[in-house]
Amino acid sequence: MSRSLSFTVLGGSIALLVGLAIQIVSSEAIWSPSYGFALALLAGSYVLAIVMRHGAAAALLLLIAVHLAAIPLIGHIGHGEGAMGPAYWALLVSGWLAAWTSVTRLTAAAKSVPPSARQAVNLLIPFIFGVWLILIWEAITRGAGVPQVLLPAPSAVWAKLITSLPILWADFVQTFMKAVLAGYVLGCSIGFGTAILVDRSPFLKRGLVPVGNMVSALPIIGVAPIMVMWFGFDWQSKAAVVVIMTFFPMLVNTLEGLSASSTMQRDLMRTYAASYGQTLFKLRLVEALPFIFNALKINSTLALIGAIVSEFFGTPIVGMGFRISTEVGRMNVDMVWAEIAVAAFAGSAFYGSLVLIERSLTFWHPSNR
Repeated sequence: MSRSLSFTVLGGSIALLVGLAIQIVSSEAIWSPSYGFALALLAGSYVLAIVMRHGAAAALLLLIAVHLAAIPLIGHIGHGEGAMGPAYWALLVSGWLAAWTSVTRLTAAAKSVPPSARQAVNLLIPFIFGVWLILIWEAITRGAGVPQVLLPAPSAVWAKLITSLPILWADFVQTFMKAVLAGYVLGCSIGFGTAILVDRSPFLKRGLVPVGNMVSALPIIGVAPIMVMWFGFDWQSKAAVVVIMTFFPMLVNTLEGLSASSTMQRDLMRTYAASYGQTLFKLRLVEALPFIFNALKINSTLALIGAIVSEFFGTPIVGMGFRISTEVGRMNVDMVWAEIAVAAFAGSAFYGSLVLIERSLTFWHPSNR
């Protein structure tokens, strides 16, 4: 860790000095108060990183200084959009390395803070990573003048998202609230119920599991048109695709979970004269919960992907997949990225809610301790 830390501080300081030198020497370098403000804040950040190397307070101060510098750093692009030179890119690299240093020190300092604060740090670190990913994306697309048809800036995507909220909401309801949730509930329920039956019958286990494996291998682009012919162009055909995609992961994981209890545990239940149902609900399903939630989390992403892709093969004039395919043809790439952002947020929220429920129900499992 010390080598990585030394590299980030040393590399960032060098990048900062290079940017300052180019800014002074080059007559083509663009100067603005925003650039000078960002330069001063980053210089102060590296002085702080060298002088105060340990402690949660020092890491937090470094984090604040670095992110304050990011604001004028992005604001400087407005003084020469599409014409940023080496001085700006050196300062951007310096800012990225300073953020890396702050996250590294914050992670190290989190080990000595109370558990509640440690949990907040664990949530803060991926958020910081996402923020800098968006900042670098914004800087590259606007500073280098990347054509919007290739990759729009996050600010353009955000502006399109705000101005197209009614359309995006209608697409979200059609795809997520109807097709994804309906197909997800049906697919997981059928997979879970089938696993209970298969566990009870060796004949079904030998015959049905291979068939389920074959169904899971069917490509979406082959299944989706068939489901459209069977169930029509509305959300029901997309829900059917989601059912097919989510059935097998739930079946396999539930079967694996039902066999997770040890022989000694099952023998103990027999000594208590427990019936099959009592053993199932009080022992085997409890032991299977981590496996079941694993399937639920996998299916949360599969369901959204399946619903969006299946909308490419026939849908009413609404839906995320329909909007993406239509707007790509019109070269409205900012609208495409706005739909992708909505899908990413919905999928992440869905997955995160399942993780929270899992932690509350499987607190006894070693993975949650």
